[in-house]
Formats: sequence, structure tokens, C-alpha cells
Amino acid sequence: MSFVRFMSSPAGRWTRSLAGIALGVAAVALGGAWLWLLAPAVVFMAVGVLDVCLLAPLAGLPMSDPKVRAIAR
Repeated sequence: MSFVRFMSSPAGRWTRSLAGIALGVAAVALGGAWLWLLAPAVVFMAVGVLDVCLLAPLAGLPMSDPKVRAIAR
């Protein structure tokens, strides 16, 4: 539960976005068969930009990070 709360925070949002960017850069730099890493990179960047947490429903929380932050207060 605390992991989901962290991932729903602004720091978690930045972490997801930066992880997606790093994964995308690594995929392009390595090339070849490593380009499949672009798919999860796009997902990480998208959830960071759209402010949603894909793990929150597993903890019984809404996917929307603002709603999770409101609950966590």
C-alpha cells in the first residue's frame, strides 16, 4: 500500500516518467532485438504524463492519482 501511495505522489510520477525515458533511450541505443523495450517505455511515460497509477486497482484504490492522493490524506 505504501508503494502505491509513493507511486501516486508527484515524486512517483516523476520516477515513472524518468524510468520510461531511460528505458526508451536504452532501447534505441542498444537497437536490434532490444527495441521491444520501447513498448513498456511508452507505457511508463504515458502513465507518468497522464497521472494514473496502474497498480492502484490492485490495492483497491482508484487509478487516478489525484483521487489516491485525496484518500491518502
